[in-house]
Amino acid sequence: MAWQDFKKKFKRQMSDMLEIPSEIIMDLPKVVLVGDLQVFIENHRGIVEYSAESVRVNVGDYEVAVYGEDLLLRNILPDEICLEGRIKSIQFVR
Repeated sequence: MAWQDFKKKFKRQMSDMLEIPSEIIMDLPKVVLVGDLQVFIENHRGIVEYSAESVRVNVGDYEVAVYGEDLLLRNILPDEICLEGRIKSIQFVR
């Protein structure tokens, strides 16, 4: 087992034992989709690309790519981004 795998497994076990949400301990993004109209992305590291058809958000080891029509950044906060528009797909890109 590689060191990175061991660290992830340990953090997941600590999260379960301490009853702390895993996205906090494991530094994972939290993506909430509201219908096909809104996406909330928590624990981000900034916007990589922005257009009316696609938005890519850095979330650490990878990116969250949102594709759709008439995409608009409604909120950009230090810990959360809110996108609105007609969302067609969301991908996790490594």
